[in-house]
Amino acid sequence: MPIVLSRVDDRLVHGQVVIGWGRPLGVEFIALVDEGVSASPWEQDLYRMAVPPEIEIRFATVAEASAQLAAWQAGARRTLVLTGDLETMAALHRANPMAMHHINLGGVHHRPGRRERLPYLYLSDEELRGLVGLAAEGAEITAQDLPTSVAVPLRALA
Repeated sequence: MPIVLSRVDDRLVHGQVVIGWGRPLGVEFIALVDEGVSASPWEQDLYRMAVPPEIEIRFATVAEASAQLAAWQAGARRTLVLTGDLETMAALHRANPMAMHHINLGGVHHRPGRRERLPYLYLSDEELRGLVGLAAEGAEITAQDLPTSVAVPLRALA
C-alpha cells in the first residue's frame, strides 16, 4: 500500500512530518494538497527547502489530488498525503475512500471556537461531528503526533 500516511497537519511540511514520520515510514513522495499553496510558487519554494532531496514533493489542488489518488495508491513510491485542514482531507476521502481510508490527525492547533482534545489537537464541536460523519462513511480516523506515540481513536476525542 504505497500511501503510507494520510495526515492533517496545519503546519504542513516541517521537521515532525519529514523526520518524525517520513524516515520511519520510508516516505519517498509527499503530496501536499492545499489550494493556496498549489497556487503560490513562493510558498512552494519554502516547503521544498524543508524536504530532503531524496523525497519528491508535489503541490496539488483537491481536484488534482483526487484525480491522482488511485495512481499514488497503486504506485511503487511510499507516499504521504498531507493536508492543512480537515475539509481538504474529507474531500480526498470522499473522492477515493479506499486510498484515503486511514486518516491521521496530527497538528491541528488552537483557533477561536476550538477546544483542546489532545495537546496537539484542537477541534470545534462541529469539526468533531464532521469527523464522526466521515468515520461513519468508512474512514478510520486516529490522532497521533509521532509514530512512537500511541494512536488515539476518534471515539476517545469526544
